[in-house]
Amino acid sequence: MGTIISFKRPDGKDASGYLANAARGNAPGVVVIQEWWGLQDQIKGMCDRFALAGFDALAPDLYKGTVVPYHDTDAAAKEMNSLDFMDATTQTVRGAAQYLGKNGTKVGLTGFCLGGAVTIIGATKIPELTAGVVFYGIPPEQAAKPADVRIPLQGHFANKDDWCTPALVDGFEKGMKAAGKSLELFRYDAEHGFGNEQRLSVHDRQCAELAWGRATEFFRKHLG
Repeated sequence: MGTIISFKRPDGKDASGYLANAARGNAPGVVVIQEWWGLQDQIKGMCDRFALAGFDALAPDLYKGTVVPYHDTDAAAKEMNSLDFMDATTQTVRGAAQYLGKNGTKVGLTGFCLGGAVTIIGATKIPELTAGVVFYGIPPEQAAKPADVRIPLQGHFANKDDWCTPALVDGFEKGMKAAGKSLELFRYDAEHGFGNEQRLSVHDRQCAELAWGRATEFFRKHLG
């Protein structure tokens, strides 16, 4: 449904990503950020799904062509740990937001796992954004303080998550409340990665569909 495009980062460098356009013209935009596996087919499928829901969706390729097989967690960790999160967010992700918002339409940001952490960083660093939806990822506080969040956020987290743990989620929620920031937070009795239907060992369809409905409703409310 979508296609690979290139777009400019604010620093003038080229970046690429997968773009799926809504049927209607001048649709609001959603930037979709990959898990630690890279820009794989499941994330492209999320863009297609956002397009069917009425949004132009662009997933920037933060790993520049590298896609890690699902079984290879060591390679995924290596790729994630070598990613410059600040450059990825303030340049590549911001460039994607600028691309989607070039006609004056509102733009949201969402991401999964690694992409959830990038979404929170983006919520503090990218002025073009109007709203964000986070799936089971939180950055270290030195990368993004709750007090610096500029946009309404919605979060989806798993109670059986040993990476983005319930304790980490509690701390983030507390920080957002203390800073007086807008946060809708949902917890699911599921495992990390429950939204990825290609990973049958962790996918929970009921939780994933509930989260999807909440996310699209949130974006419609804030982006139009």
